[in-house]
Parts: sequence; C-alpha cells; structure tokens
Amino acid sequence: MNIKLKEQTSSIDYTLLFFTAVLSLFGLVMVYDSSVVEAVKDFNDSYYYIRQQIIWVIIGLLSAGFFTFFNYHNFKRLSFLMLLFSLILLVAVFIPGLGVSGGGAHRWLNLKFAVIQPAEIIKLTSVIYLATIFEKGVRLKPFLILLTLITFITAVLQKDLGSTIVFATTAVMIYFVSGGRWWHFLLLLPAGLLAVVGLIFTSSYRFQRVLAFLNPFSDTQGFTYHISQVLIALGSGGLTGVGLGQSRQKFGFIPEVTTDSIFAIVGEELGFLGSLVLIGLFLGLILRGFEIARHCEDRFGKILATGLIVWLGIQTVINLSSMVALVPLTGVPLPFISYGGSALVANLTAVGILLNISRDTKT
Repeated sequence: MNIKLKEQTSSIDYTLLFFTAVLSLFGLVMVYDSSVVEAVKDFNDSYYYIRQQIIWVIIGLLSAGFFTFFNYHNFKRLSFLMLLFSLILLVAVFIPGLGVSGGGAHRWLNLKFAVIQPAEIIKLTSVIYLATIFEKGVRLKPFLILLTLITFITAVLQKDLGSTIVFATTAVMIYFVSGGRWWHFLLLLPAGLLAVVGLIFTSSYRFQRVLAFLNPFSDTQGFTYHISQVLIALGSGGLTGVGLGQSRQKFGFIPEVTTDSIFAIVGEELGFLGSLVLIGLFLGLILRGFEIARHCEDRFGKILATGLIVWLGIQTVINLSSMVALVPLTGVPLPFISYGGSALVANLTAVGILLNISRDTKT
C-alpha cells in the first residue's frame, strides 16, 4: 500500500488553526479551573486532571500535525479498515477486564496505559468511511446497515444515547449533502423519532432526564439535581461572571463538572459575555469549516470536510443546548473544552484533516 504525504506547497487555513488553538488553550484553562477541587478530593493532587489533559493535547496536536500533511485521498484505501478497527474497539468494552462501566453504561475501554471511549473514535472513522462510499454517489443500503449497527451498539448495548444522536445526525446529514433523496428523510425521521422515544421509555434513567428537562426544579435533591445545579451556576454568573477561578458550584455541586458540564463553570465565572465569546469562537470554527468544504473542488474532500465540521458542530450544539435546558442532558462532551482524551484527540485529528483539505482549496 503506497501512502504518501502531500507534495503541494499551498498554505493551510490559518483562520481555522487560530480558532482551534484558542479553543484548545481555553479548554486547558477551564479543565484546570474546574478540576482542582475534584482532583484534590479524588487524588490528593490538584494538578492531576490538567496534567492528563496536557498529555492528550500533545497527542492530539501531533495527530493533527501529521494529518495536516497526510494526503487525505489515502483515506479511500484505509477507510474500511479504520471503521472495522473502531467497531472492534466499540464492542471490546463488553470484554471483562477491558471494558469499564459506570452508571449502568458500558462506554470505556481500559488499555492499562489509558482509558478511551471508542464511541468518540467511531464518530471520526464513520465520517471518513461515509465520504469514501458516497464519493461516486449515495448508496442507501450500506448507509442503513452502518447506521443501524452503530446505533444499536451505542444506544442499546452501551446505553450512550448522546453519542448515538451525534453519530446518527451526522451520518444522515452526510447522506443528504452527498445527494441522498429527500423523500428518504421522510422515512428516516419517523423511524429515528420512534427509536429515540422507545429508548427513553424503556429506561427510567433517560425518562427522568426528560422529566428534568421539562421541569428542572421539580426535584432538586433528586432526578433534577444535575440540571438545576447547572442552571444555578449559569444564573450566578450574570452578565460578567463571578471571576475566573471563583466558581462556587465546582465545589462538589455539579456532577461531571470537568467533562459534560464544564460550560456551567464557564458561564458562572465569565458570565453571559464570556459565554458569548466562547460560542463565537465555536461559530467561527464551524463557519470556517464549511467554507473549506464549499471551496473544495474534489468531491471526496468536499463530503469529508462537510462531515467533519457537521460532526463538530452538532456535538457543540447538543452540549451547549443541554446546559441551558433547551434539550435534555445527554452526556456529550464539549469539543476542545471538556476533559477527556478520546474526544480531544479525535477532535484535533478532525481539524488536522480539515487543514489538509484546505490546502487543496482556493480560499
């Protein structure tokens, strides 16, 4: 297999690189800020989480740097193997001794040297695979097989509805951007809604999250505790926030404060204006990604770039929406900001591929 790096000397998209760098640096600041109390409590080391996150950032940057100069057309030959490897990791979480469960969910894989979440990896590899099979035209059958298989594993077996929604929404968007018929959407939408409703009503945990979404303060010491504490943090921040590092809600009040709920600390400490700046950075990154896709003259690159930025955008919107109670809490990390190696490395790798594609555009 002959795999080459890019030989052309055209410039990468420095605007996308800027947004990514600022978001990643801000993520490091907020991970340290939000994790100090939890790190001292769990490990008697206030630097535990930030030290781990810095390692993941370095790995992510190395991956992004490599894929910036790795000819993305090589993915056409590698996509199936990458997807197959991701699927193996996805089911490996059920192997005793390898899989790590928590809260009734099986989402993590203990590799001894690191704990990873395969669902984050398959979001990336599935985008690459779909771009490959759709390059010469949409193919409904393999798309439905992939959609059904991964959805079943992540939603039903792993009980990770948040990742399932991100994956499924991204996959469907890629299908239609690639030229899928819109009447297929009329068939997929009811099926998807029925599946989500079925998953909610067959799980008391998910059903309670829907109830908490409908009335966040109905049981503040019970099933609405999480969202009510998040909203208290955001409300406490007001217009300008209580000050960086001055959060009170990070003192054991907000669950998953370093991961899925980290935006609550951003809102509390930096206020509405600070949150608006963060949202603006995400918006800038997403718009720049779409610009790269729009100007790419290669169909494979156009579909790949669109899929990658749609994935990052959807995950961002779902996380932020759940934090302000626009949708139920889903357990989806905020790209580049939340603590966690799998998601961060996958996100930075996606940016590396986008930068690679930008070298073939005329923006």
